[in-house]
Amino acid sequence: MNVIELARAFLDDAPIGIVITDAQPAKPGPIILYANAAFGALTGRDVDGLIGLTPRFMQGRETRRSSLDDFARALAGGDRYHGYLTNYRGDGSKYRVEIDCRPLRGADGQVEHFLSFEREVVRRVGRPASGSAGRYEPTSVSNDLLTAPLRALGAFAVTEGPP
Repeated sequence: MNVIELARAFLDDAPIGIVITDAQPAKPGPIILYANAAFGALTGRDVDGLIGLTPRFMQGRETRRSSLDDFARALAGGDRYHGYLTNYRGDGSKYRVEIDCRPLRGADGQVEHFLSFEREVVRRVGRPASGSAGRYEPTSVSNDLLTAPLRALGAFAVTEGPP
């Protein structure tokens, strides 16, 4: 069973946006190989129409170049990226997204794919908590059974300073 078949078996109904790309971070890549329904809803696009696109389609006028450069450096280095971007839906409306992207390595240790967990966030009202994650909170919180396994994986956990 390959990684895409495994993703379809376990992640199609996950309440959080999940996308798997190839391991080619340089343009025109990375290319989307898998996206679940929650990712389609987040981007405002049909899931089947996302396959074969690059996630760059979500970038727009207010997407910060410095954040994209940090993301690109992490992917090129085969490292995890955790950060926030301003993206755009299919209808042109913008949204703030928290991304936790990780390399998936083959038996030989080479990066074969990138797996991203994505969720929409909004700025916190009032004084933010300390650290970069303290400025934002998810737009919705799920009590879905997948929440505990994602927490065990450290999805969305900030492990170092601001991205």
